[in-house]
Amino acid sequence: MDVKVYSTPTCPWCTMAKQYLKSKNVNFDDLDVSKDRNAAAEMIQKSGQRGVPVLDIGGEIIVGFDQKTIDKLINV
Repeated sequence: MDVKVYSTPTCPWCTMAKQYLKSKNVNFDDLDVSKDRNAAAEMIQKSGQRGVPVLDIGGEIIVGFDQKTIDKLINV
């Protein structure tokens, strides 16, 4: 499953989302939208949001750290 996390280094919710995915042994690409303009544009195009985190789990977009939806999409 392809998982991307659009985040910034200073975002506590981003850190929580990434730690949660790691705890579930889910591999993901961590895209720092504060440094990567292409990733930021991709995140906005996919989610319509400028806030982080935005997670793309197999093409499903989650805005924010929504553990229940993450669990559903990673089949926990």
